[in-house]
Amino acid sequence: MAHMRIQVDSDRGTARRVLALHRAGKAHPESRDAARAEVWRLGRTPAGEPVFVGVTNGEPVRLIYEIEVYLDAG
Repeated sequence: MAHMRIQVDSDRGTARRVLALHRAGKAHPESRDAARAEVWRLGRTPAGEPVFVGVTNGEPVRLIYEIEVYLDAG
């Protein structure tokens, strides 16, 4: 299995909420679903749940997720 790093567009308020939830050991379902959808959009199949990694510091703010994906069978 391989890992993909996905960035999901966000705003500062949502990014703060996601970070606070992560620190509390919880997940933000909407952003996890968006990360999973981005993996599908890129033509890969998710093999697990997206894992929150962090937040970018630029504009626009992006949430960073890492997700395990299936490798293409040759």
